[in-house]
Amino acid sequence: MKTTKIKLKIGEFSKLNFVTVKTLRHYEQIGLLVPKHVDQWTRYRYYDVGQMQQMRRILSLKKLGFSLEEVREIFEEHAGEPPLEMIRARTEECRSEMKRLRERMNRLNELGNRLKTRQKMEHITIRPLPAIIVASHRRVISGYDELFDLCPNVIGPEMARLGCECPEPGYCYTIDHNREYREGTIDIEYCEQVTEKRQDSELIQFKEVPAVPAAACSNHYGSYDALPEALAKLFAHIEEQGYKPAGSPRFCQIDGIWNKESEEEWLTEIQVPVTR
Repeated sequence: MKTTKIKLKIGEFSKLNFVTVKTLRHYEQIGLLVPKHVDQWTRYRYYDVGQMQQMRRILSLKKLGFSLEEVREIFEEHAGEPPLEMIRARTEECRSEMKRLRERMNRLNELGNRLKTRQKMEHITIRPLPAIIVASHRRVISGYDELFDLCPNVIGPEMARLGCECPEPGYCYTIDHNREYREGTIDIEYCEQVTEKRQDSELIQFKEVPAVPAAACSNHYGSYDALPEALAKLFAHIEEQGYKPAGSPRFCQIDGIWNKESEEEWLTEIQVPVTR
């Protein structure tokens, strides 16, 4: 039995494939999908049934991220199947894009968390800090996250070995001794209040910290990477109230990875000694 070839006008082909006539004309112009027949009298364009599968393949390759120029190359030189090197290149682009999107999502989450906790962050008080005895450990670290390992695995065991006793409620803080910012290099001192001095060791030195008559104090919730924003607000408040800094800021880690599941619940109190 003789088979009758179906000819589809451009409008019909457009409707069946869910693509616009404008798109089909563009594909024709760039040689990607050319009608099988153009009537010499009416100039009507006709597509055949086999081109419907080609159209689906074009749309599928576009969804995979291939450009129209690459799709045309795939049909002309690779029989409609992308070679492995093109697939690997597109996969690597996806991997890079995923990394950029994850970084963007993390920054958006941090911004959202800071906005949610803005009222907490903006609560600032001026109060004295009492004289205390501390066990001090000083070293250079690459980032504040190192404290998550340093405190429980290095400082804590050494303080226990020396027989340190800490009053309730506990009080500890860090001070950055760098004179200027140095990426990946923080000259940090960790201080934890103790009831009395013990014998110094290579890791721990005991000292008396004098009272601070006045300190501007505020709570920061969230990542340590966002501390500069909290410091900017705190210093603006110090200036507005007619004070000026009188010493290095103390960062008191109250809640963190050791007792909170969510980073947005990490609580750091910033204490800046001030004077009139």
